[in-house]
Amino acid sequence: MTENKPREFYIQGLTLEGKTFRPSDWAERLAGAMACFRPDGVQGGIGAYIGYSPYCVPRVVDGVKCVLVNEALRGVEPMAWDFVMHFARDNHLQVVEAGPKRDPK
Repeated sequence: MTENKPREFYIQGLTLEGKTFRPSDWAERLAGAMACFRPDGVQGGIGAYIGYSPYCVPRVVDGVKCVLVNEALRGVEPMAWDFVMHFARDNHLQVVEAGPKRDPK
């Protein structure tokens, strides 16, 4: 039996109209808001560190600022998944499924 790998999506910094989304640090802000959603949950104390969740990471693909969102986020926290997907929808951002041809170089 094979286990299905969660899909990944790029929320692109381009609107459906083809305009660059602003502010310029939108991807870092969005990924930063999702930083606490990690495979092992939130970890505090002396071992805590600042970093992005592996489920929501800023990237640049073909010169376009993006956020790579892993569908596994839905299993960790459905409301976080809804938040990032609604952010894309509400701001008219392009969302494309990641794959070998779309991954950053």
